[in-house]
Amino acid sequence: MQTGSRSLAPTRAPDNRRDPAGAPPADAGRRRFLAWSAAALALGWSGFAGRVLAFAPGRVAPPAPGSVRLLPSLFSESVAATRRYLMRLDPGRLLHNFHQQAGLPPQGEAYGGWEGDTIAGHTLGHYLSALALMHEGSGDAECRERVDAIVAELARCQEAGGDGYVAGFTRKRADGVVEGGRAVFDEIEQGRIEALPFRLNGSWAPFYTWHKLFAGLLDAHRCCGNDLALEVAVRLAGYVERKLAPLDHAQMQQVLECEFGGMPESLAELSQRTGDARWLALARRFRHDRVLDPLVAGEDRLNRLHANTQIPKLLGAARGFEADGDRGDAAAALFFWERVVHHHSYAIGGNSDREYFQEPGTLPRYITEQTCEHCNTLNMMRLSRILHGWNGEARYFDFYERALYNHVLSQQHPEGGRYTYMTPLLTGEARSYSDPEGQFWCCVGTGMESHAQYTDGIYGFRDGELLVNLYIPSTCDDSARGVSLRMESGLPDDGTVRITLGPLREGALPALRLRVPEWAGDCRIRVNGREVKPEMRDGYARIRRAWREGDRIEVGFAMPLRLEPCGDHSTLVSLRRGPCVIAADLGPADAPWDGIEPWLPDGIETAFGEPEGGRWRVALPTHPQGLEFVAFHALHDRRQAVYFHRFDAAQRQRHEARQAERRSREQALRERSLDHIELGDGDSEQAHALAVTGDSYAASYRRVSGRDVRDGGTLEFTLRGDRPAAALRLRYWGEEHRRRFAIEVNGRAVAHEVLDGGRGHEFVMVDYPLPANLRAPSPSGWRVRIVPDAGYSAGPVFGAWLLAG
Repeated sequence: MQTGSRSLAPTRAPDNRRDPAGAPPADAGRRRFLAWSAAALALGWSGFAGRVLAFAPGRVAPPAPGSVRLLPSLFSESVAATRRYLMRLDPGRLLHNFHQQAGLPPQGEAYGGWEGDTIAGHTLGHYLSALALMHEGSGDAECRERVDAIVAELARCQEAGGDGYVAGFTRKRADGVVEGGRAVFDEIEQGRIEALPFRLNGSWAPFYTWHKLFAGLLDAHRCCGNDLALEVAVRLAGYVERKLAPLDHAQMQQVLECEFGGMPESLAELSQRTGDARWLALARRFRHDRVLDPLVAGEDRLNRLHANTQIPKLLGAARGFEADGDRGDAAAALFFWERVVHHHSYAIGGNSDREYFQEPGTLPRYITEQTCEHCNTLNMMRLSRILHGWNGEARYFDFYERALYNHVLSQQHPEGGRYTYMTPLLTGEARSYSDPEGQFWCCVGTGMESHAQYTDGIYGFRDGELLVNLYIPSTCDDSARGVSLRMESGLPDDGTVRITLGPLREGALPALRLRVPEWAGDCRIRVNGREVKPEMRDGYARIRRAWREGDRIEVGFAMPLRLEPCGDHSTLVSLRRGPCVIAADLGPADAPWDGIEPWLPDGIETAFGEPEGGRWRVALPTHPQGLEFVAFHALHDRRQAVYFHRFDAAQRQRHEARQAERRSREQALRERSLDHIELGDGDSEQAHALAVTGDSYAASYRRVSGRDVRDGGTLEFTLRGDRPAAALRLRYWGEEHRRRFAIEVNGRAVAHEVLDGGRGHEFVMVDYPLPANLRAPSPSGWRVRIVPDAGYSAGPVFGAWLLAG
């Protein structure tokens, strides 16, 4: 590991690590872990406590940097598409705000989308990481040249500022003036803190944006040997340290109510990279007690929490455990991983709906067009790699592989540079992709990183033994360890794997461990043509022998088609073969779907034989002419079905009865309604004289259109009728939360609504009776106005009706 320049010698850490009671966090961590252990034992989780106590950071080590290279495969094709995109982007445009805030002439016009908002600068950090990772995975010299050029410009911006500050984020004042991010932290330093979930003193998650820059700088140093990147990171960390120094623990916790990304992870890594304890002390200040304490205690309180705000907190806790051995942090990371993977994740490995975790056990109710934000999955995969490094259990790579083949591979369009934000799992939906130079969402940034190399995690070393974790065609030439090999793989099409050993230093390879995937129906292993019976350990087939150059290992994994229930819902299932989820192809994305939802009969597994060209054609009761099925990741520009009902006759009858009852309620509403606006539908909004101020966005959820309005804005529309009206009816999602707003009709307040969840996992209708003097019809109609409370949003409102008496 590189330690940076001589000027970065370790210094004595200031005592910033004491809580209000005066106890050092390490003691607090031990107390939390003891409490967690007691709770775990009470719940019968004796294995959890033992597993945490057995964790040892560094038990599994990666190969030497740059020693793994991809061979031709789906993965190398994705990397090539990503490279074309990275070379298309203009670093000068991504640096626009950095130069501007440093008082230097910009080298290009700023990009739009999120790069035109107060979160500007986050893409540059992702871009820097992607270039560095691509260089590490392929030795690409042009990527390294771009890394070096960007780091040099960041250093120039930092030097011009003179105080260590370097950033691209801004904030927009109430008077509309956009100013640089320094203003935010000048106020924070003075104790003036205005923290909302995604806004800190008027700027969109500035610490989140800074984390992307820190991560990019650290990747530039690790992957490209750029020492200047580490120096820029150290100076920036010093600026952050000074600005936060006046804050006590309670004030810091207030700051952490705004999303702050992986700041604790990057600062802990910076401490390890430089040997300077200051940065670990600073990382510890980013411990968010409200979220982490319940996890240490073994409590799943994730419901209604923004998923990707939380995952980086556990990455930070994991790095903290590696830095100072706080097993409370290790307990939190393990418990979180267990809960998310087994209770909050979909078949493709993604999690969350509309970016939020839901109540455990409700996953089948959240199969929508807003599932599976890509950022979440990338971060869960990173957490899986860290946990695997502590004990070497194959199950972490079972999840990693699921997410990689199904969510990550599906996230980038084959054209390259077009990425999904959400990956919809609702039947009949198709993926939507970014414009290459348009949106610059968070998932565009993580998309660049995800598809930059794919070499991470394929191999590892434990006690000198080589672990094969993923069966991705590749070579490994770790000269420092004296180990080299070439792996060819038929996955995901078939289960054949061939490994040929290259030159080996004598005694360098005492054993080979091959992960036996949890999807494998059978596993046959031959060495030099002879079948062997390996020892099974931690999910790996372990083969000990005197390995020699030229030895051939052939592995055959059976890949039966399997049905996997969604959560504990036995009548809602997905199909899986090998590492891939198998989905039904429901036609082109640009053509309407016929609305016929495919159902599976009992015994459907026998209808799938061997695929032809990667496809199956299978007749179903709902589609007697047959449907084509294919690996989910391959369904670009197509509508799909991922989850399928599997009903017996009685279950199907009950399902159809519920559908008929729903249609009956809709008909009754139409008959009683004087007027109705479909908010979020352009034609309906225009017909009802929609007017908005501030930020308001159209939405679609479960194919129902809607609209919200954010803090400081208003939403108005007119409903009409030729008869007296009794009530205004608005429709919301039952678990909508953190929404507070006033409802006015013709200038008169009729209600104040608070949406904080708890109304069920379905749409709910709420009626607001009209005062007697507002009921009579008039030529101007009923003007409805919705006004959010300060610091809150309103809605989304999924339709409004004017009801007759």
